Amino acid sequence: MTYSYFPGCTLKNKAIDLDKYARISAEALGFTLEEIPDWQCCGGEYPQGTNEVAPKLSSVRALANARDAGQELVTLCSACYNVLKQVNYDMQNDENTILKANNYLKEDEIEYHGEAKVVHYLEILRDVVGWDNVKKAVKKPFTGKKIGAYYGCLLLRPGKVLQLDDPENPQLLEDFIKAIGGTPVIYSQRNECCGAYTMFEDESIPKTRANKILSNAEDMGADLLVTSCPLCRYNLIKNKGNSKLDVIYFTELLAEALGLKEAQ
Repeated sequence: MTYSYFPGCTLKNKAIDLDKYARISAEALGFTLEEIPDWQCCGGEYPQGTNEVAPKLSSVRALANARDAGQELVTLCSACYNVLKQVNYDMQNDENTILKANNYLKEDEIEYHGEAKVVHYLEILRDVVGWDNVKKAVKKPFTGKKIGAYYGCLLLRPGKVLQLDDPENPQLLEDFIKAIGGTPVIYSQRNECCGAYTMFEDESIPKTRANKILSNAEDMGADLLVTSCPLCRYNLIKNKGNSKLDVIYFTELLAEALGLKEAQ
């Protein structure tokens, strides 16, 4: 199966590993990521203003491209997923956004009403490939490795719109960890915000949040953390202090478990 793929800006520079290992793992598991041509940054943050339509247009163009290709739109970055999913929801339900966005896009001969489906890469593993098939494909399982899932906030909230997993008690990444042979570590901070968006206002906030997350995971016995959010990973590593925990993209662990990492 082929999916329209929206990598997002960060995966072209600071988060190259998130992208690279996703692509090779996809091919090994039987699906293809077809990068959308001429995509533009989604903005990295969903615009909260009810009249802020212009910042949503790049997402609408990407969604319309996937629709026209007859494919679902897949992304990896938690922030991109959050923005694309919320904008798509607006284009299905908010008449003000629908009207204004389509007026803007008339010159490009684009009209869009939320027809595309936005999915996260992890959803493909769960709902299309299936965890049992992921497990069967594993060549180098993470046996004995205690891995903490770090969801952050953008992958799960708002739950009504994203509908990826239970925002209060998610299981998606834990099921992924089990599929690659690891032991998931449950800790209370796994779905709490790391505070990264506040770093320009008050640097003490992300430092405090990162310390709380990492300390909690270590106290519960985690050997490492896994995430899909480049911003969360950056913040946790930047503010890790004395913590010995590595924070690794889930796609890198997947590629390693599939025996693909050493080939890169």
